[in-house]
Amino acid sequence: MTPRRGVFVVGDHVQLRGPRGNLHTITLEENGSFHTHKGVLSHNNLLGQPEGSVVNTDNGVSYLALRPLLGDFVLSMSRGAAIIYPKDAAHIVSVADIAPGHRVLEAGVGSGALTLSILRAIGDTGSLVSIERREEFADIAKANVAIFMGELPTQWECQVGDFQDRALELVAHSVDRVVLDMLAPWECVDALCHALIPGGVVAVYVATVTQLSRVVEAIRASGRFTNPESQEVLIRPWHVEGLAVRPEHRMIGHTGFVMTARLVAPGVEVPATKRHHKKPEYSSEDVEAWTPGATGQRQASDKKLRKTLRLAQERVEKSRSDEASDGAQ
Repeated sequence: MTPRRGVFVVGDHVQLRGPRGNLHTITLEENGSFHTHKGVLSHNNLLGQPEGSVVNTDNGVSYLALRPLLGDFVLSMSRGAAIIYPKDAAHIVSVADIAPGHRVLEAGVGSGALTLSILRAIGDTGSLVSIERREEFADIAKANVAIFMGELPTQWECQVGDFQDRALELVAHSVDRVVLDMLAPWECVDALCHALIPGGVVAVYVATVTQLSRVVEAIRASGRFTNPESQEVLIRPWHVEGLAVRPEHRMIGHTGFVMTARLVAPGVEVPATKRHHKKPEYSSEDVEAWTPGATGQRQASDKKLRKTLRLAQERVEKSRSDEASDGAQ
């Protein structure tokens, strides 16, 4: 993907920052307009202007115009499933050491938030295969990726199916990194051992401590991985005005846990880690307690998903038609 730079043109996504810091994201159209209770802002006033310009509504209210960052887009994009927040996506890319040229396998594509971060990290020389069980989620993710990148990247393949089945169909030890965002990742240990290269990294994102406990114990019990490392990312913004420096009243707290481990070579015995407790047992009641409903995760209705997908696809088509008409001129 070539970064967009220079003056604003038709089809650009633009983030407008209002006088109170409120944000609005629009897609520029010729003769288009953005309506707000502070007045109407004409798109024509933005076209041809450099990024970082200030434009006014017909009521004289000023807005700062910038192209949205990836994190801005993720927080405002169409959602079918809950997204992985930018703070966690950045952490996953970092601790999994995802880099240009890597072959990455992702399971649980959701709305495509983490997918976008991985695609940026692997560059044009890498490859990403994303596997999603629900076709409507996969379609929403494809639309979101196409909106942000302008088109579907050739190095990305989004499949609908079961991760374990698809991973076991791959050539053995052909994937550099695996990223899992799913309800029961502990069921995928054999598939991980088949797909990953020796030294390859698996990164698992889970929401609850009980899920984290079970996946860590499953990784340890396999004897095929280094001792798992588990972390969470908390962000606390600060208010800074002169000497009035204090934490903000609100912060982005717990969203999920990230567990990472590396696959060792076949036949290698991993040195035992000293532990002070017995191996835990898990009952069917425990597993039931980890379902999305029991953990408080909201499930989108089929009607809501169809509407979300329709709106996302309309944004893709609108962006493409605007670019085509601009090119024709």
